[in-house]
Amino acid sequence: MFRSKIKPINIRCPTIMTQKQTTSAALSVSEKRTISGLSLIFALRMLGLFMILPVFSLSAQTYTHSTPLLIGLAIGAYGLTQAVLQIPFGMLSDRIGRKKVIFVGLILFALGSVLAAMAESIYTVIAGRLLQGSGAIAAVIMALTADLTRDQHRTKAMAAIGISIGLSFSIALASGAALENWLGLAGIFWATAVMAILGMIVLAWWVPNPYRLKIHQEMQPARAQLGSVLSNAPMMRVILSILFLHLLLTLSFFALPIALQDYAGIAKSDLAQTYLPVLLLAFVAMVPFILLAEKGRQMKPVMLGAIAVLALAQIGWATQPQSLILLLVCLWLFFTAFNVLEASLPSVMSKLSPLQSKGTAMGVYASAQFIGAFLGGVLGGLIYSYADIQGVFLLALSLCVVWLMMMWRMRPLVHYSHRIVPLPGLSATTAESYQHRLSAISGVVETVLVVEDQLAYVKFVADEIELNELESIR
Repeated sequence: MFRSKIKPINIRCPTIMTQKQTTSAALSVSEKRTISGLSLIFALRMLGLFMILPVFSLSAQTYTHSTPLLIGLAIGAYGLTQAVLQIPFGMLSDRIGRKKVIFVGLILFALGSVLAAMAESIYTVIAGRLLQGSGAIAAVIMALTADLTRDQHRTKAMAAIGISIGLSFSIALASGAALENWLGLAGIFWATAVMAILGMIVLAWWVPNPYRLKIHQEMQPARAQLGSVLSNAPMMRVILSILFLHLLLTLSFFALPIALQDYAGIAKSDLAQTYLPVLLLAFVAMVPFILLAEKGRQMKPVMLGAIAVLALAQIGWATQPQSLILLLVCLWLFFTAFNVLEASLPSVMSKLSPLQSKGTAMGVYASAQFIGAFLGGVLGGLIYSYADIQGVFLLALSLCVVWLMMMWRMRPLVHYSHRIVPLPGLSATTAESYQHRLSAISGVVETVLVVEDQLAYVKFVADEIELNELESIR
């Protein structure tokens, strides 16, 4: 029997839905516009950040003062400002409003893109990338999504944004190489500025306006909860996993374009058609593994297998960089494993996070992701300054081994689920009674009561609960 360790809380907050709240199971028009608009903004932004990845280490050599270390710094620079400013932007949005902060972030993103597009020196490109990253609006977009969707549709909304991120990454790698071939690196940065402007238009004309600010405590980072997140070993393994994953991404893509051109003989103009079929095959290959992890309750074996596949790809790249077939097979393995982990890690983090510190946990998770991207670029440039691309791939292999050893010790994951239960009779006087009744249900791990909204957030072991027992609490 699990018992709740969290006391009932009373959050007083006004409703901000742009239309009258309804208990309908279908998405409202406002919610459809919210999900589609914010997913598109997120995708446009990620597309702009990632489009330089497949070609930058080759093309950036033409900038003045260019060195391998500075090229690597330019690749990962956006991650530094993203990591530092993610939480401050979220806190600012609590004070002045989500849409205003998103506008500011998109303006900074556009200005950084213009600065990089006009650059002749690698230092100016680095400044542009830092400015791009300073528009740290990922957490704010998530918070606005929570503000403008009803509780029963929030998971669906977050999943849509997650899908848009995955698709934008795949599109960026293929389109970035094609666009560079057509317009050069400056053209990629100008296109990124245009995408930022399109994002502003979508935000202004398509995403609904909230009447007033509503604080969703479960979505907000809290300094007081930071210690409990950092001291939680299972959560820290997942946080370090997303850091390793994005470190490996930028580290590998510092060296991979060089390997394809200088060792395997692929012209830079042919990189787009080289990446595209591999990406499509990897996207198809990841699906059964994600289903096995989630539906088959095999998350730990799938994650360990994916990390091992990342290591295998690094071995192939390090030992046979002149073999085009092996390079492409390893690229397919890398993308498949990357996509599996990129889709699985947020789900694991959400399941492990306590209800009251979910916002803090996801904030640390997002910051770790961007720190990893920054470190990967810098380490790639640093190693390549003193060794060949084999040195970069061997460093990546070493990191995979460390990561695999860390995750090997992780306990098999319990399949937690969450449910928002409406409680029409919930009040300050009945809260304790509801708390005891919910905690008494077999499989319930944690409950948080929100008296003002007459809701209960319930975390439970999916295989140990009868859902009709939760519904009967009403």
